[in-house]
Amino acid sequence: MIAIGSDHGGFEMKEAVKDYLVKKGYEVNDCGTYSMDSCDYPQFGKAVAKMVADKKAEKGIVICTTGIGISMAANKVKGVRCALCSEPLGAKMTRLHNDANVLAMGGKMIGINLAYEIVDTFLNTPFSAEEKHSRRIAQIEE
Repeated sequence: MIAIGSDHGGFEMKEAVKDYLVKKGYEVNDCGTYSMDSCDYPQFGKAVAKMVADKKAEKGIVICTTGIGISMAANKVKGVRCALCSEPLGAKMTRLHNDANVLAMGGKMIGINLAYEIVDTFLNTPFSAEEKHSRRIAQIEE
């Protein structure tokens, strides 16, 4: 299960990414927003993050205009490691080294085809489980 959420600034990208994931066979839980009406990103970032922290979703994707605010909101939830990525290499490295469990993207910062590449990389890259990375993640969790 992939949890996904956005504010109005990320709505169009969220809808496109959600459809893309469903077509690839993923089960997706849409945590909102459900329209282009102006709204506040923290509630949607928190909703996705809580699903991941509570193990109701394996991973999460959050999107606002820049990805910055919603990533900050998601990272307030204990157990969540949300990374803002604007290219596939960052998505790969945050999975390998940080075991990030939530991906943030800027709906007005990158194009949809690049977003698909970032999502694929994020979802398909395993955590390296190297001792140094596990140790660092434990320090973050403290």
